[in-house]
Amino acid sequence: MAKLSNRELATQVLELVGGKENVSSVVHCATRLRFKLNDESIAKTEEIKKIPDVIQVVQSGGQYQVVVGSRVSDVFNELLDVSGLGEPTEEEKKDSNIFNKFVDIISGVFTPFLGALAGTGVLKGLLSILLLTGVLTDKSGTYQILYAASDGLMQFLPFAVAFTAAKKFKTDPFIALSIAGALLYPSITQMAGEQASLSFLGIPVIISPTGYMQTVIPIILFVWLQKYIEKFMKKIIPEFLKIILVPMFTIMIMVPLTFVAIGPLGTIIGTGLGTAYTAVFNFSPILAGAVMGGLWQVFVMFGMHWGLIPIGLNNLTQYGFDTLTPMLLGAVLAQAGAAFAVFLRTKNEKRKALALSGTLTAVFGITEPTVYGVTLPLKKPFIAACIGGAVGGAVIGGAGVKLFASGLVSILSIPGFVSTIEGVESNVMMGIIGGIVSIVVAFVMTLVIGFDKEVESTDEESNNVSSGTSSQSGSREELVSPVTGEVVPLSEVKDEVFSSGALGKGIAINPTIGELYAPATGEITTVFPTGHAIGMITNDGSEILIHIGMDTVELDGKGFDIKAKQGDKVNQGDLLGYFDIDYIKEAGNPVVTPIVVTNSDQFLDVLTLDQKDIVSGEELLVVIK
Repeated sequence: MAKLSNRELATQVLELVGGKENVSSVVHCATRLRFKLNDESIAKTEEIKKIPDVIQVVQSGGQYQVVVGSRVSDVFNELLDVSGLGEPTEEEKKDSNIFNKFVDIISGVFTPFLGALAGTGVLKGLLSILLLTGVLTDKSGTYQILYAASDGLMQFLPFAVAFTAAKKFKTDPFIALSIAGALLYPSITQMAGEQASLSFLGIPVIISPTGYMQTVIPIILFVWLQKYIEKFMKKIIPEFLKIILVPMFTIMIMVPLTFVAIGPLGTIIGTGLGTAYTAVFNFSPILAGAVMGGLWQVFVMFGMHWGLIPIGLNNLTQYGFDTLTPMLLGAVLAQAGAAFAVFLRTKNEKRKALALSGTLTAVFGITEPTVYGVTLPLKKPFIAACIGGAVGGAVIGGAGVKLFASGLVSILSIPGFVSTIEGVESNVMMGIIGGIVSIVVAFVMTLVIGFDKEVESTDEESNNVSSGTSSQSGSREELVSPVTGEVVPLSEVKDEVFSSGALGKGIAINPTIGELYAPATGEITTVFPTGHAIGMITNDGSEILIHIGMDTVELDGKGFDIKAKQGDKVNQGDLLGYFDIDYIKEAGNPVVTPIVVTNSDQFLDVLTLDQKDIVSGEELLVVIK
């Protein structure tokens, strides 16, 4: 099918999102049109996805995002021309949807330390096994030290939550840590445990017997309020005294206020969440497991899973165990089963490789590359995985499997099923069986029902092309790193469009120096007005997109000083500009920088090298042509 012109694509997208009347505002970043629609239900999402030149549709954070790749700037200009729409006002940029705000806050608060939480949770589960098998005793120094390592983050979780919440709400993180420290102060915690009476200026202070150790909701609430108290103090205190008096008065006001009002309110909310979840679970554990196991990946796709993460953590802090997370094991492992079936069935070498890697990553809890790169595009394997997840989740939920350690759900969660609380049983074996059932059901169903013949035939055509008579076959182009920093697999970028490979193959880097250099010799084709992204085409025909940070288009160019201009001829290693890493981070944006070959599908492969740290100018990617 012939490629649509920019104007044709803009016209079709505008019509299918509901026309100009349904568009409140529209902007664009490096790869996607970002609509704010008056009514998203009017948009014909499935029809938009079927447009050949549309890579993906993402509905997230109150925005309806249509991913069209590196041509987005031209499509955007045509869209403005055919619609008469203009740039949004500041007021229009504000999102009034409460659920979207909630999801945004929860994801911003918990994402930074989920990896550490998962790692310590797995360690705690392994220690439980070593204890049960008699390899270690709970009196040994080795066990005591390793247990402290496994439980330290969870025990003092308020510190982590306070810090990341302060970053999210753009308030002083060290003031937040000071307030959290007061809540966890040893004498206060001891008084709470002894249920000793405590008052402030005659007002009684109510603290649960466990104090505020491991709490989440009270911390988020006080940091949110801290933002406004701190802002007020900055307005009324003279400039030369702000460095001392703003923290002093903010802490002096917030600590008593938290003890008297915010803390008890947060505790009530947490207790209510725990009670409500327990009531739903107890109504039918099998049904709960089937729903959570079957729909979890759907929740993840729409960002709804962030609303459930606090419930799992709250269960752990309130009861010492969680029944929600184990039910999700089936959903994760089922994706691995479906992907492995695709690996065995497909004849396309690229998809075979992607399916095998997706199988491995899903087993260890990272399902985004599997879902977006393998099962979801083929549709039927995704459905098979959802069914497998539902069956496995029902088995796990019905057996009452419990998790006694925090962390991401994966095969590494299984040691955490071992009970660490005397008198509380957890059916570990049924947890394992439920996971196996999920894999088997998804695997067998995918083998039996397969996937669309049209897609499979495209696979075969793709193989013919890749193994055929390309005049360029056997040549290679080496791209060097445009920045210095830590190398990150593209699949780990917290943006599904990049992580799924929808824009092309590549790699990402967490920069440590804010300097940007040309990765190859060629021509600069795009420099976005905000400076956060640059596109170029090399002399050998590779189209490269460098995207500095995530959602950095919202910074409106602040923190970027790009010297290169569209149309510039550059040599490999030429300085393209500067960016302020600290400013980007302080604004709450990840600075991770994907480097993607957007026309990867025109080449045999784009190879990444086994690197952890890299300096600008070192070899980064190899394009096989």
